[in-house]
Amino acid sequence: MERPSPLPSTPASARPAKTPREPFAAPTADETAPILPLARTEVPPVDERVPDAEGASLRDVWRASRARRRALSAEVRRFTVRQRRRRRVWIGVGAAFLVMVLGTAGAAYSPLFAVEKIDIEGASSLDVAAATDALSGQIGTPLAMVDDSAVKAALVRFPLVESYTLEARPPHDLVVRIVERTPIGAIQGPAGFTVVDAAGVALSTTPEAPAGQPVLDIAGGPDSAAFRAAGRVVRALPDTVRAQVTAVSASTPDDVTLTLGATGSRVVWGSADRSAEKAIVLDRLMAKSPPDRVKEYDVTSPEAGVVR
Repeated sequence: MERPSPLPSTPASARPAKTPREPFAAPTADETAPILPLARTEVPPVDERVPDAEGASLRDVWRASRARRRALSAEVRRFTVRQRRRRRVWIGVGAAFLVMVLGTAGAAYSPLFAVEKIDIEGASSLDVAAATDALSGQIGTPLAMVDDSAVKAALVRFPLVESYTLEARPPHDLVVRIVERTPIGAIQGPAGFTVVDAAGVALSTTPEAPAGQPVLDIAGGPDSAAFRAAGRVVRALPDTVRAQVTAVSASTPDDVTLTLGATGSRVVWGSADRSAEKAIVLDRLMAKSPPDRVKEYDVTSPEAGVVR
């Protein structure tokens, strides 16, 4: 077995000569290397330091949430612009209406609209001058502040007044519309003849029987059912027939009887039921057969009026 031939050795004369080491010498002042200053690192304040990962995540979440709220608010404003516009319009209209109402109320309650004249309408038998004088306390009062209770207290002294209404006519007129009581006849008593209406309210009293008013002979007086029936009958009569009635009698609510004129003809009326129909039948019977030729008209049953 062949052995590898050994590497040829290099002769010593052919090797490079070693350079002798020089001993270490300290550099001179001129040969000293420049000294570089160390960079100064400043530590930022606590609030300027870079937050850690958890703090940065929370801040991003908060910013995202705020941005989302702003976007949502912008969308809400965009979709509700008409509603807000209508609301502003209604607020403006309401404010204008309120100003108008307050201005009108202020003017109405001011002396600019005080009562200077009182007019009474609807009176035929009532003493208008006396009633106007009784209401004179309202002169100078603003129309909106006319005291209804004071007006009532002034008119209650006039028995003819059944009801009334007040009407303000700016700027200075107060109108009082009167509904008078309708007299149905006169009741004879110790003091004379007292004219009463269907409710039994005494309207006036005279020593003699008043002209144009029938004398009432009613059992039980003004508080009885017979009186109420007689009152309904008299009020149902046509004016042409009512002018001829000189007496009314009734002992019960079902036997009302009328006396006509100087002839003394009688009208048997019966109860007050169907008085309007009976009045029409009586008017027709009297047109065909005048009272001076008839002793009695019977309209108890309006379907078959009888002349005797």
